Amino acid sequence: MIPVPGYEGRRVAVFGLGRSGITAARALKAGGAVPILWDDGVSGRLQAQAEGFLVEDLTTADWSGFAALVLSPGAPLTHPKPHWTVDRAREAGVPVVGDVELFARALDALPQGRRPKVVAITGTNGKSTTTALIGWVLQQAGLTVYVGGNIGIGVLALPEPTPDAVYVIEVSSYQLDLTTGFAPDVAILTNVSPDHLDRHGGMEGYVAAKRRIFQSQGPDGVALIGVDEDWGRRTLNSLEDRTGRVTTVMTNVIAIGGGRRGGVAPEAIAERLSAARAKLFAEGKFLSLEATDGELTGDAIALADLSAARSLPGRHNAQNAAFAYAAARALGVSHDAAVRGLLSFPGLAHRMEAVGHIGPVRFINDSKATNADAARQALASYPSVFWIAGGKPKDGGIDDLTDLFPRVARAYLIGEAAEAFATTLGDTPHVISKTMDAAVAAAAADAASAGGDQIVLLSPACASFDQYPDFEARGEAFRAAALSLGAAPETVR
Repeated sequence: MIPVPGYEGRRVAVFGLGRSGITAARALKAGGAVPILWDDGVSGRLQAQAEGFLVEDLTTADWSGFAALVLSPGAPLTHPKPHWTVDRAREAGVPVVGDVELFARALDALPQGRRPKVVAITGTNGKSTTTALIGWVLQQAGLTVYVGGNIGIGVLALPEPTPDAVYVIEVSSYQLDLTTGFAPDVAILTNVSPDHLDRHGGMEGYVAAKRRIFQSQGPDGVALIGVDEDWGRRTLNSLEDRTGRVTTVMTNVIAIGGGRRGGVAPEAIAERLSAARAKLFAEGKFLSLEATDGELTGDAIALADLSAARSLPGRHNAQNAAFAYAAARALGVSHDAAVRGLLSFPGLAHRMEAVGHIGPVRFINDSKATNADAARQALASYPSVFWIAGGKPKDGGIDDLTDLFPRVARAYLIGEAAEAFATTLGDTPHVISKTMDAAVAAAAADAASAGGDQIVLLSPACASFDQYPDFEARGEAFRAAALSLGAAPETVR
């Protein structure tokens, strides 16, 4: 746990007692604060009382006595309308913060020589894979690494800081909305597409929340920005006046020289590039990284052949690899160590995860694809798939995926979205399976009948909440269904 100083002996209101809320309360208490907890749900309040916390109805509390309100990221800050605790806090002049801001303040309180490094990752898609991949690469390079935040362990539940540590944390737009002084050493924006618009009042508000990851970085900070989309390019333009280093990552690239796409091999840099360029490479400094399926290039230097990395298929994973490579190099990891880490990455559960095979039929769990843009990345990675999709639909459904329908050998539709998806698929072969078990069984049989190497892909393009508590449970249901048919689990790659 990371104790949060600065509130010694002062009352701090904590609303929302899920993972981040209860962890924040523990960290505040460890730092000497007097957290006052409340949740609309009885179970959360009972858990807090069982841990010995003060539980007080914040609807009747004297807010003038609070030093801060720590708000759960699940409670709205601004839209569709502010949560009632936010209104009460603002009326009393009480600042509203979140767990990531508390984390930032805990690190800022340390003497300069004792502060660890922080890599923070946000974006609409790819942030969890990028977070896990960066953590893996740094660990393989021998660094002390703690991974958490919006993925896995809450950020304040991570081990206490030591000077040699690196925190690699995924941060959501909800968490960033609650930050003011969060200044990661390396800040990453993977990409931006419409998501959570109801919570941010539209696209402008959503993007503004994402951009907050860069707002407090100093001159030594490194910003890595995906610029495939217009919103990424606008974000880049908004940082034109900053003094810190900015590196762009793109996948929409063309040939730039010899080889498949070109670039100077690292071993030939001294011969073919100037001493100044060679020095920048040695220091891990780049203006631009280009990533396509199987290849990574930076400033016309051929950095890595990713075709051997089975856990990083597709152009989107090449982009994830580019972010991981650039982050590792920015933290002093050598080129060779960074590439070795990329190639040895075992993959992230529920994101393009190979869970098993029956002969030449492979089962790919992409349950984390909770919107169409995320599902696009998976569909684009294979020439032909037996596609399991559906769940609780999001705005637009799968309308934006029609260009990839020729890759769908047959679709198996589950959950609330099944009927609407069937209409969108039109003449593309499909069946309404309703349940995961039925979809996996039918897809496996059809894939086996097709002969040869085939892919059964769960990439729902939907939220999971109609049938499952979260995407993890949905992915595990897919895994269990495949194994029940006799699929042999995939070995470690």
